[in-house]
Amino acid sequence: MLRTMCRVALGYLAFVSVTLGAWALLAPRSFYDDYPGLGRSWVSIDGPYNEHLVRDVGALNLALTVVFVGAAVTLGRAMIITASIASLVWGIPHFIYHLANLDDLGAGDAFASIAGLAVFALLPIVLIIVSSSLDEADG
Repeated sequence: MLRTMCRVALGYLAFVSVTLGAWALLAPRSFYDDYPGLGRSWVSIDGPYNEHLVRDVGALNLALTVVFVGAAVTLGRAMIITASIASLVWGIPHFIYHLANLDDLGAGDAFASIAGLAVFALLPIVLIIVSSSLDEADG
């Protein structure tokens, strides 16, 4: 059960990262203008368009995807912890920035943005804790 839970959590992180990464890297202007989609626009309200920066964010997310997939496939404790720490290094500052910069978002968009970022920042902590039980569960 713990192994399945870890795979699902890592799969979720990989899915979010590959979705954002592919969009930002392959269609940076669309990502800037239209993220998160459905008529919403969260990126363009935060400053002028910078193709280089948006593509870098896309590539970063695709790199994280590789780490998440590697951890999900191997379920090695060291790999899960490495993937989780990588996620925290990216996710916590990203969460803090957006938490402090909600002025241009409506209440619903602000809640959705912060909730999504909170999951991405907190889920790795759960993975680190649960990963210590994986070896015990296998034994």
